[in-house]
Amino acid sequence: MLLVTGGAGFIGSNVVAALNDAGRSDVAVCDVLGHDGKWRNLAKRQLADVVPPAELADWLGGRRLEAVIHLGAISETTATDGDLVIETNFRLSMRLLDWCTANAVPLIYASSAATYGNGAQGFDDDGSVGALKRLRPMNLYGWSKNLFDLAVAERAARGEKLPPQWAGLKFFNVFGPNEYHKGTMMSVLARRFDDIRAGRPVTLFKSHREGIEDGDQRRDFIYVDDVVRVMMWLLATPAVSGLFNVGTGTARSFKDLISSAYAALGLPPRIEYVDMPEQIRDSYQYFTQGDVDRLRRAGYNGGFTALEDAVATYVTDFLDRADRFR
Repeated sequence: MLLVTGGAGFIGSNVVAALNDAGRSDVAVCDVLGHDGKWRNLAKRQLADVVPPAELADWLGGRRLEAVIHLGAISETTATDGDLVIETNFRLSMRLLDWCTANAVPLIYASSAATYGNGAQGFDDDGSVGALKRLRPMNLYGWSKNLFDLAVAERAARGEKLPPQWAGLKFFNVFGPNEYHKGTMMSVLARRFDDIRAGRPVTLFKSHREGIEDGDQRRDFIYVDDVVRVMMWLLATPAVSGLFNVGTGTARSFKDLISSAYAALGLPPRIEYVDMPEQIRDSYQYFTQGDVDRLRRAGYNGGFTALEDAVATYVTDFLDRADRFR
């Protein structure tokens, strides 16, 4: 059996779909379904169990698992409840790390590009203790993720026992089907698609930095299918452990993202620019781009989908349909 924590969430439900498509029905999901319709992310899936997080410790007792894919977290970059974030993102992760170590079970877990903060230190996925200590995340979520990366790195540096395979994945700007429950945290493409389809203008931020045009703020946008492919490769390649960026390695602008959606519908782009709120101007990131050389050197050769192709697939197969769920 495989356990996917956060399996009803955005990336988690896409992982569960890939496992089902590969013929695996022995998949248990640990998640809180709540009242926001998140269950729809799993409505087409076959599952062995759905475990509430509060019952996970008892559920794990005496159980044998093939692997744990740990994606469950409070992922809002605007979260402010420090105690809840640390309990959910750090302490639960530590308990899973200890369990996987004691039971010799591979652990693949979600870190985040939010650990890089404003990018002043670059976006190099150096997993050494020294490199991780130099990072300065800008929010509670990023700090909680870096804290766990550091805990794993410390154990590795000391030669302490770890799971037979462990891999932390620093996801960049992931977009794709089943992100709809995320509210303000879903991609701007998903948030504004109905406006795009109706031919209404989409507003993007003006640039307040010399030499950068309006709408040319850039992110490493990566389609969720590419992210899932990396995790499926890791499951099939147990000799690979480490901390890895998961992005495309190519930064693209928000203008490119939105223009690609209009193009996928055969519509001319309609983009308007508004002033960025003053309270976020000093901390706003104008550029993120993952260095994926370590992932490639580890043997991953699955490639990454070009932005225009990824957007066209998302629009055609999901967003522009009555049923948008995978």
